[in-house]
Amino acid sequence: MGTIVVIGGTGYTGSNVVREAASRGHQVISVSRSQPKEPVEGVRYETGPVEDVAPKVVPDADAVVAALSPRGDMEGRLVEVYGLLARLSAEAGARYLQVGGFSSLRPAPGAPRFAEGEIGEQYRAEALEGEATRVMLVDAAPADLDWVFVSPAGAYGAWAAGERTGTYRVGDEVALFDDEGGSNISGADFALAIVDEIDTPRHHREHIGVAY
Repeated sequence: MGTIVVIGGTGYTGSNVVREAASRGHQVISVSRSQPKEPVEGVRYETGPVEDVAPKVVPDADAVVAALSPRGDMEGRLVEVYGLLARLSAEAGARYLQVGGFSSLRPAPGAPRFAEGEIGEQYRAEALEGEATRVMLVDAAPADLDWVFVSPAGAYGAWAAGERTGTYRVGDEVALFDDEGGSNISGADFALAIVDEIDTPRHHREHIGVAY
C-alpha cells in the first residue's frame, strides 16, 4: 500500500478521504491547521501552515489529495498554495488529485462552465477561486505532473452528508445528473471515488466529475 498525503485532512472532504484511504491499509498523512475531533487509528496527523508542513511530508508521498477551501486564511490564496503542492508533487513523482467545485463543470458539452455564468453573490467568490485553481493546473502545472481535478456533484457538502452506498458515476467536465435532474453525492462515496482513482488510475491530466 502507498502513502497518501491529504491536505485539509480534517475538513469535510479531507476527513472522508482519510477514513477511506486508511480503511484500505494505506499509510495516510493528514495535513491541517487543527487536530481532528475524531482521529482515525493509524493516521499520522501533522498540523501547521500548509506551506510549512507540505514540504516535509509530500516528498515521501505516492499520492497527494488537495482538499482545501477558499475560506478563512485560505481565501484569495488557494491558487498560490495549490501551485506549491503541484510543484512538490511533481518533484516527488506523486499523483496529484485536486478537489474543486461543481461550478467548474459545464452544464452541456461546449457550454460555458457554471462559474462563467450567473452565480449567487454568496457563492461567487468561492466558485471563481476554485475555477482559478483548475485553470492553474491546465495552464501552469509541471509537465511531468500526473494530476486530476475532481469536482463533486451540485448537492455536496456537510449539509448533505448522505450515506455510503458504494456506488457512484464518473464523468468528464460535463456535470452528471440523475433521471430527476438532481446532482448528488455523499461525502463517503465521493471519497470512495477519489481513493479508487488513486488505487486504479484511470484519468491523467483531466477534469472529472463524480455524482450518482
